[in-house]
Amino acid sequence: MVKLRLRRQGAKDKPFYRIVAVDARVKRDGKYLESVGYYDPKTEPFNLKVDTDKVIKWLQVGAQPTDTVRSLFRKAGIMEKWHKMKYEAKTAE
Repeated sequence: MVKLRLRRQGAKDKPFYRIVAVDARVKRDGKYLESVGYYDPKTEPFNLKVDTDKVIKWLQVGAQPTDTVRSLFRKAGIMEKWHKMKYEAKTAE
């Protein structure tokens, strides 16, 4: 199963995270399939950059976001866009 999750980078006490698509069995900072975004919680307000097209592509093929990543996607408006695409397709049928 493919997950969309955070990959920690940065120095001690200065973390930043890449949002990556990765096989669920791989370690937290192990090899990943594709990077889809960036999250820096230490800045005020926090930095969040996400490639929406890549995220939608991974969600369409069945990737599951972790709870934290789902929350970040919700703040970026990606989950709303995904649900609209998903359910408009069903109602059009």
